[in-house]
Amino acid sequence: MKAQNALVPVSANNALTLAFSGGVGNIDAYISTVNRLPMLTQEEETSLARRLRDDGDLAAAQSLILSHLRLVVSIARGYLGYGLPHADLIQEGNIGLMKAVKRFDPDQGVRLVSYAIHWIKAEIHEYILKNWRLVKIATTKAQRKLFFNLRSHKEGLDAMSMKQVDELAKTLNVKREEVIEMETRLSGHDIALDAPSDDEDDKFAPIAYLSAENMEPTKVLEAQQFDRMQTEGLESALGKLDARSRRIVEARWLANDDGSGATLHELADEFGVSAERIRQIEVSALKKMKGTLAAYA
Repeated sequence: MKAQNALVPVSANNALTLAFSGGVGNIDAYISTVNRLPMLTQEEETSLARRLRDDGDLAAAQSLILSHLRLVVSIARGYLGYGLPHADLIQEGNIGLMKAVKRFDPDQGVRLVSYAIHWIKAEIHEYILKNWRLVKIATTKAQRKLFFNLRSHKEGLDAMSMKQVDELAKTLNVKREEVIEMETRLSGHDIALDAPSDDEDDKFAPIAYLSAENMEPTKVLEAQQFDRMQTEGLESALGKLDARSRRIVEARWLANDDGSGATLHELADEFGVSAERIRQIEVSALKKMKGTLAAYA
């Protein structure tokens, strides 16, 4: 939550800051203070706006802002139903007010209050859309319109009927599919991926059952590659050996699953050669097989 005493732009040189003497410690004190600030007459507002526009008078800008802070509080109160801190909503609205004051033209024939409403609401809307959910649920113009209208048109927590969907789509000039999609998004809620560390039921948090090491993409690819090497690759490599070399490799390495194959001396007796000769044939055969298996790696 943003610091509440940062809600008000204050300058010690301006008489209006007398209303803030003693500091603003909480949101209730802030609201009480801004509601006591004097309002400007149309003549005063026009004069200050011209000073700001023509001379860049920041004191005039501050007077315009301070006299309209109660407007921001009033507008922000209408968005409390979204579950976001009131102080933060006011802070964002104050930013919109400052933008409005900067762009306000007193010669257009409208009061600042009418002009500023759009800017205040725009900043609050943007803040709500960014912070209401971890995942942004409204990006297009139509979705934004639906987000801020759907809640007020729904009757209770029940899902809208098709008749209500059609009526709202017609009222807001959007597609009925967009109304249905936004209602679905609004009815959902964020779920913490990790449970609190001191929670005995943390094993039931989504992180516990969403993470499966053997299903991690690189692990899956490695497993598929290994299976292919064990079948196609091994058969291809053995097929390129002569009969004696293949017999020696199979007897030494593939005869038993536990790796307890024939000894060099057993194979030496079988082929009538020395154990050293069997070892040499084995080394040569394995080297040849390695070259073949490289194509499957």
